Amino acid sequence: MTPSRTPTRPDLVLGIDGGATHTVALLADAATGAVAGRGTAGPSNIQAVGVEAALRELDGAIAEAFATAGAPRVKVGAACLGLAGVDLNEGLDIIHGWAAEVSLAEKLSVANDATLLFAAGTPDGWGLAVIAGTGSIAFTLDRAGKDGRAGGWGYLLGDEGSAFMVGLSGLRAACRAADRAGPATQLLGAFLARLGTTDPRDFIPAVYRGAWDRTVIAGLAPVVVEAAEAGDTVAHKLVVHQVTELARTAVTAVDAGNLPRLGLPIAVAGGLIVGSEFYRRLFVEAVRGFGVHPGVVQPVEDPAIGAVVLAQKMVRATS
Repeated sequence: MTPSRTPTRPDLVLGIDGGATHTVALLADAATGAVAGRGTAGPSNIQAVGVEAALRELDGAIAEAFATAGAPRVKVGAACLGLAGVDLNEGLDIIHGWAAEVSLAEKLSVANDATLLFAAGTPDGWGLAVIAGTGSIAFTLDRAGKDGRAGGWGYLLGDEGSAFMVGLSGLRAACRAADRAGPATQLLGAFLARLGTTDPRDFIPAVYRGAWDRTVIAGLAPVVVEAAEAGDTVAHKLVVHQVTELARTAVTAVDAGNLPRLGLPIAVAGGLIVGSEFYRRLFVEAVRGFGVHPGVVQPVEDPAIGAVVLAQKMVRATS
């Protein structure tokens, strides 16, 4: 698509949420925020899947958003992209260069995907934002617009309290139970059933030959959380450990950002913490245990809505 020949629709905005498992693009009315079209695609974290794959998924989600709106693809008035893996300047430069090449928008904002949560999930656009999906991270934004973060180190260096770490911890506990080197747990039977086998040794090729990759292991987290909620001692212990570490990460970010410990607004996103009220309740209890007492705790099911809100603000700022 040649930028100079691309029609412009200043009355439209794009809000995009791109993470480690999927990408969502919303095409919306610039004045009202009403969503006209929605597109979804695979992961667009350039650190996790590479630049070429990430840009392909972004472009695919945007194309689908226009298609579902029944509109030709055009240059919109503003686009806000909240993307995992763009904290480094190199990542920002890549996205800005691609956006200019495809003539995405007249106004462009690119930031980490957690920034969308403040617009979508806090009353006044500031506070603490915590993502616990495949990965985990905590972001802060104060009333003056100063941001901060903790976590977000990825699945080898961190991601405490994430679906991947919960799933992996559960799988490890099941393996120890199979060896009778650890306590018995219903997780062993649950995971064997998920794999469709009765032999625990089948976990080895599933994990090491790629059938159970990082996304699939993260998908085991609800099994672990459900077992914990049902009273499985092993599952409950490991879930409490992971959620406590997630809370520790969040409180570290709160203190580093000098945010108030009383009445702090919190937005949470990610399939694990949004999808499980039990896990979310444990998280809030753990945060309180560290001396931070939240105000509103708002689950955000669709962070791309926050991107639409921010894109609208960019349009209004220039009108």
